[in-house]
Amino acid sequence: MAGYFVANYMITNQADYREYLAAIGPILTAHGAENIVIDRDSELLEGSAGQVTVVLRFATKAAARAWYESSEYRVIRHLRTDSTEGIGVIAEGK
Repeated sequence: MAGYFVANYMITNQADYREYLAAIGPILTAHGAENIVIDRDSELLEGSAGQVTVVLRFATKAAARAWYESSEYRVIRHLRTDSTEGIGVIAEGK
């Protein structure tokens, strides 16, 4: 089954977030990720959420975890986590 990285967040530091966006593409490509959703104006229906929603598909849940824990991603991950407030999860699906 496919693995999905799902994130929802509010951007708190535009400069660091732009640096993250400039670096993430090749890392995702190298790990076989497919962008399913990138919405910078998400519509809140329930609970509390940020304005950005991202869904990435990987071949498996293990592949999603391998990307998240990879040395390439670890180098830049702080640019997203330090410049946003929100959540990130890995889930399994079709």
